[in-house]
Amino acid sequence: MTESGRRPVLHLVVCGSPRAARTAELVGLARAAGWSVIPIATPYGLRFLDVPAVEAATGQPVRHEFRRPDEPKTVPDPAGVLVCPATFNTVNKLAAGMGDTLALALVAEGIGRGVPVVVAPAVNTALAAHPAFVRSLGELAAAGVGVLYGPGVYQPNPPGAGESGYPLELAVRALGDPPAVHGR
Repeated sequence: MTESGRRPVLHLVVCGSPRAARTAELVGLARAAGWSVIPIATPYGLRFLDVPAVEAATGQPVRHEFRRPDEPKTVPDPAGVLVCPATFNTVNKLAAGMGDTLALALVAEGIGRGVPVVVAPAVNTALAAHPAFVRSLGELAAAGVGVLYGPGVYQPNPPGAGESGYPLELAVRALGDPPAVHGR
């Protein structure tokens, strides 16, 4: 739950969306709020992520693949999980209980462990109107996941219009204060 006993660990899961280009900025906000950030990308998230910038901002490698059984565990347990951006695919897979990537498996474990999990969707209006997406958001909320979606929080744009300026500080605030670390 803490990195070397100093700060609570946040798993920052990044999916394949243009908002992923702002991940280093999000890392800065999370670190300023008291989190030690472990970046974890979906396979498509890697395509949108500035990996060197995120690794420099966190001091951690971007994890994106499962380790082999004979390899040591390198991802510390989290005190919080933030999925930002969360794509249509990730939201639906997560609600269905799928863990077919390292990123999804770690988020699913966080939910199962009762760790605070926040999901910040990044979709367009056509995807947002799909019944599976609407149902998935409801299922995640019912499971105790903080879902940052709706009027005053995040409203998608039409397809092809790009994303309007998403307030990254909203995602960090939704996590709440990091838990106190004892034994400093």
